[in-house]
Amino acid sequence: MNRFVLLGVGTLIFAVALASTSAAKAQQPEKAGPEHERLKDFEGTWNAVVKAGPQDLKGVAVNKMECGGLWMVSELNGEFGGAKFQGRGMDGFDVEKQKYIGIWIDSMSSTPTISEGTYDPATKSLIYFAEGKGPDGKPAKVKSISIWRNKDHRTFQMFMIGADGKEQPMMTIEYTRKKA
Repeated sequence: MNRFVLLGVGTLIFAVALASTSAAKAQQPEKAGPEHERLKDFEGTWNAVVKAGPQDLKGVAVNKMECGGLWMVSELNGEFGGAKFQGRGMDGFDVEKQKYIGIWIDSMSSTPTISEGTYDPATKSLIYFAEGKGPDGKPAKVKSISIWRNKDHRTFQMFMIGADGKEQPMMTIEYTRKKA
C-alpha cells in the first residue's frame, strides 16, 4: 500500500509542477520577433490600384502594427466597379506553427478568408494559401503573394488554383506609399 501512496503522491507532485510551469508560460506574453518586424515594413498609408479584369479599384490602405507588435491591422477603402469597397485584414506570425497567418474580411463577402503562409527571402515574398469561396460561390483554393519591391512599393497578386493545380490570375494590387 505504501508503494501506491508514494506513486500517487509522486504523480500529484509532477502534475502540480507541470500545471504551474504551463500556467507560468501561459501568463508570459509573446514578444514580437523578426517575422513581425517583416510585417512592420507594410506599416503606413498606401495608395492602392487593383487590377481585376475590366474593373479597377483605386483606394487607400492604412496599415498599423497593433497588439504589442504581434499583428498588422489593415484597412482598405476605395471604389470597385462604381461601388464603395471596404476591407479589413490582420496578419501575424504564429510562433507555434511557424507560419504567417492572414485573416481578411470585406464588403463583398460575408465569409472571412483565413490563410497560412511562409516568407521566401530569395524573392522577398510572403506566400499565403487559403481555401474559401470562389467567384462562382463554390469552394476554391487560392494563393496570394506579397512582394516587397522596396520600402515604398509592394505588389500583391492573387491566383485561383484549379483542380489541375494550375494557377489562374485573379487580381493584382500595386501599393505605393503615400508621401506626407
